[in-house]
Amino acid sequence: MRTLKPDRESRFRALYADTYADVLRFAQRRVHPSHAEDVVADTFLAAWRRMDVAPRRHGDARAWLFGIARNCLLNTRRGLGRQDALAVRLAEVRPVAGGAEDAAITWRLDLATAWRGLSAAEQETLALTVFDGLDSKQAARVLGITATSYRLRLLRARRALRRGLGPDPAEESLTILGLDPRMETRP
Repeated sequence: MRTLKPDRESRFRALYADTYADVLRFAQRRVHPSHAEDVVADTFLAAWRRMDVAPRRHGDARAWLFGIARNCLLNTRRGLGRQDALAVRLAEVRPVAGGAEDAAITWRLDLATAWRGLSAAEQETLALTVFDGLDSKQAARVLGITATSYRLRLLRARRALRRGLGPDPAEESLTILGLDPRMETRP
């Protein structure tokens, strides 16, 4: 039986403790909740095997794990033949006071419709920034592209979502999603 390197094991334990909840949320937004734990387990197993190449900085290590999780998700999808496994759940609408509840419900329905109108690539691009909180460099690493390419994809995805929201969406809803209310909607 081989002995573990204490540094490797302690780094893995710290990485696991610091990022488990983030990786679980990442998976839960992309697969049925009953499959998310399996994806996370596969992710950390792969991370353990590749711990020698794991980035040392927390933000970079988190993005590295998201990339591994994404690959685990893709492998799961190929194995199960799922067509719609990348659908990302929409963020919770903030509680709204008073009579604005109807407007919040309408906004959420409009957002859900606009979200479904996006391609899987546009959904993933937006999700990495809006839901997972990654910067352009980290999100690009997850997708295996350059940061410049990611920023261009993000711009296009935001425009597509803005177009899908129609001519007059609430300004607050655009801000929550990182969309500029003054943004042009032309292709």
